[in-house]
Amino acid sequence: MYKNKTSDGRNNICGLKIKEYRKQVKSFSQKKLADALQLNGLDIDKNAIQRIESGQRFVTDIELKAIAKVLNVSYDQLLNTESNE
Repeated sequence: MYKNKTSDGRNNICGLKIKEYRKQVKSFSQKKLADALQLNGLDIDKNAIQRIESGQRFVTDIELKAIAKVLNVSYDQLLNTESNE
């Protein structure tokens, strides 16, 4: 039976990559990332970013699309779990 959590209990597979690209690509704080996402039409706050990065929150495809756009990376880069699992 399929479980919708990663092997380490996270609710998403992209949170660690979002954190990595947020720090490396843009040097955004969680607040600055949330602000940039809001400017791109996604209603999200710093607390939601923190929960996504820590794996406590699911990420919708709409959110993933906006995050990839703001960080200037592909969906595949955010979903690549080779180094995360």
